[in-house]
Amino acid sequence: MCGVFRLFCEIAVLNPITMRIVIIRYNAGNIFSVQYALKRLGVNAELTDDPCRIRSADKVIFPGVGEASTTMQYLKNTGLDSVITSLEQPVLGICVGLQLLCSTSQEGNTFCLNVFEEKVTRFISGPTKEKIPHMGWNVLREMKTPLFKGLPENPFVYFVHSYRADTGPDTIARTDYAGSFSAALQKRNFYAVQFHPEKSGETGHLVLKNFLQL
Repeated sequence: MCGVFRLFCEIAVLNPITMRIVIIRYNAGNIFSVQYALKRLGVNAELTDDPCRIRSADKVIFPGVGEASTTMQYLKNTGLDSVITSLEQPVLGICVGLQLLCSTSQEGNTFCLNVFEEKVTRFISGPTKEKIPHMGWNVLREMKTPLFKGLPENPFVYFVHSYRADTGPDTIARTDYAGSFSAALQKRNFYAVQFHPEKSGETGHLVLKNFLQL
């Protein structure tokens, strides 16, 4: 009964009649899993590549799994690159969404959207011979901003990636694996996480809820 009541309260807070959440549709995988995760929060997010629908949304999510250079070329060909960088409402990048919001990526020597100053580089296995890709549960450290409100200290979240954003002025959480990297970034209205909140259990559930309440 308590669980049902909590979900009812979340729906009431997160899904007022006037709130419209958009997930950007483009040539990347894993987009539907984010849509399903939002449904579990009681939010019916719209999946679209229509610039007008994206610009008029209350919140925008830019998720995905893919290769940086081909994905960036797709965004340029469709004009979504300029749409994304012009957004003024809260935006959340997830996984490759975070990487494409950075300045450059070593994957395909790609110039990205340059919202964040940080560069994306390939993991290099260190003396302890870490496996690449970085896949599985790892810890968030030094969390900042309301995106992580209510989370316990050093929570575990789920990662799957071979490239990572350097730490820098936009870093709001970091994780250690073959060195330290940005697990989350924020600049103005743009937020981004390298981990998958839709696969990160209660922690990911709370991160998504916090974003919707920004």
